[in-house]
Amino acid sequence: MDWKNKNIFVTGAAGFIGSHLCETLTQKGANVTAFVHYNSLNRFGWLDYSRLKNDMEIVLGDITDSNYIDQLIKEKDTVFHLAALIGIPYSYVAPDSYIQTNIIGTTNVLKAVRRHQNRRLIHTSTSEVYGTAQFVPIDESHPLQGQSPYSASKIGADMMAESYYRSFDVPVTIVRPFNTFGPRQSMRAVIPTIISQCLRNQPIQLGNVTPTRDMNYVSNTVAGFIMAAECNDAIGETINLGSGREISIGDLAKLIIQLCGNDNPLEEDLTRTRPKNSEVERLLADSSKAKQLLGWSSEITLEEGLKQTIEWFRENIHHYERNNYVI
Repeated sequence: MDWKNKNIFVTGAAGFIGSHLCETLTQKGANVTAFVHYNSLNRFGWLDYSRLKNDMEIVLGDITDSNYIDQLIKEKDTVFHLAALIGIPYSYVAPDSYIQTNIIGTTNVLKAVRRHQNRRLIHTSTSEVYGTAQFVPIDESHPLQGQSPYSASKIGADMMAESYYRSFDVPVTIVRPFNTFGPRQSMRAVIPTIISQCLRNQPIQLGNVTPTRDMNYVSNTVAGFIMAAECNDAIGETINLGSGREISIGDLAKLIIQLCGNDNPLEEDLTRTRPKNSEVERLLADSSKAKQLLGWSSEITLEEGLKQTIEWFRENIHHYERNNYVI
């Protein structure tokens, strides 16, 4: 697909994955409208620091405002929907916020795409919807388990997307990234938490270190989003994007410490531990569907991705001044 001069709408554009996606689409020649959550400081999140921010249109608003979303999606070719509340610990104390943003916000996007008959909608899911693996590797047929209010809200959003495809022929593809990491990721994620503590020569404070995750570098994930939008056979499908490799949080911390050239001790911090029945113990992706349908594969390895991420954090650690644990 030639993206040149295509009119693209990206929700969640200020965030970690969204900002990388906006930049890649802009580099491909697309006319990108980047939707950023409204704030009184008129800040654009990570797009404030992008050398390409003047090459895209950035608009502020709220994904729960259905009328505004409807206006913005009109006459757009393709919509990438990434806007979501993603912090799992915060979902334990503020579940209503997740319902409003993740389920109702997604429904607003679906209604607008249906009304304006946009060419494609790429809806962002998460591997958290699978919960603790009942079998590995996890393919798209794995049962969905709401092990946190966050994951339950994302299951609800996924089901709304699926229902709009089945009920109204909305051309939606559900992309389900596993644990994406890379530059710009929030401190609410484990890799930035480990790196920032490591670079400050502090003890690495973590919750449960035995769960395993399938870590996938951000450029791999962005490529999967774009390839899903280019593939007409992906309409109506749910597609995993993962590396096919699992690593425990403890071993991940040891690898990052090694790559940083440090010798930081590991310490258990019980405030970072999820409720027992809410912890997802194991995630490992089967991305064969993405390979067969899209021709996608996870090209950048965990080690190479971590090296690039660590170097970015070395240069940008000032963006992460708050070093205490925040849910």
